[in-house]
Amino acid sequence: MDITRIDLNLLVSLEALLIERNVTRAAARLNLSQPALSAQLNRLRDVFEDPLLLPSHRGMTPTARALDLLGPLRLALAQLRNTVSMHNSFSPETAELTVAIACTDYVEAVVVMPLILELREKAPNARVAVHRLNPSKMMQQLADGEVDLAIASREEGHLHLHTKHLFEETYVLIGRKGHPGIRRGATAEGLASLKQLIVSPSGGGFSTPVDAALGASGHQRTVVASAASFLVVPDLVSASELVALVPRRLLNGRIPELEVIDVPWLTERFQIELLWHERTQGHPAHEWIRKIIPPLLTA
Repeated sequence: MDITRIDLNLLVSLEALLIERNVTRAAARLNLSQPALSAQLNRLRDVFEDPLLLPSHRGMTPTARALDLLGPLRLALAQLRNTVSMHNSFSPETAELTVAIACTDYVEAVVVMPLILELREKAPNARVAVHRLNPSKMMQQLADGEVDLAIASREEGHLHLHTKHLFEETYVLIGRKGHPGIRRGATAEGLASLKQLIVSPSGGGFSTPVDAALGASGHQRTVVASAASFLVVPDLVSASELVALVPRRLLNGRIPELEVIDVPWLTERFQIELLWHERTQGHPAHEWIRKIIPPLLTA
């Protein structure tokens, strides 16, 4: 059977006919005239190559083919009605939704973790799937629906995406509690004298944009270890003589076990934004998700 011959109105009419088993009552249920519904029944018989409903002394009797169709038809239409209803009247408390978010490990800790905790309270049927951010593929992932939302630093290539600013991030220098030399990191010369751990998300790198800033002032630092994730850095520095520059927000709740100092000479900043594609712009669930994220970061 060629399903392109079936339109949704015919299936809705078939459902009403199979429930009422009477053309007059089914027509009233659908706010159609009896001749109009009879014409639709004839089209349905042609499409399914089956009488579907046969005249009887009590109205109409469904054929075996019609009875086979009734259960799947009602289920499919109910799911469609629920989807349309959810779109028109979204309720976080009852909605079943899944949001896929692309981000770095740092953003996962700083933004996504608070979001998950918030959803457990406000949208208990929601699920969050975290994808590791790949800047070169992000645009395509958002367009294809592989991810619904990206949380990343601002770049020129994001011009064709919807964006919402979340916060500006700065760096601080961390070391173990009582580190004898960490205070030297308040100057470029002092930082260059310290043994350091850096993060190389792509793996294996021993330099970051900070090295360009140091080089401009005539200094070169000593990097003795390169981690692939910010999340291991606090534990590594707290158990060694290494120091590390990390985003300030990464330290929420961890300051007691670390020595933390500001680095006033380092003007390096980055902006964190929500990014999404036009395909989710008007979706009520995604609109709600985007709305609740910013307040979580100022609490």
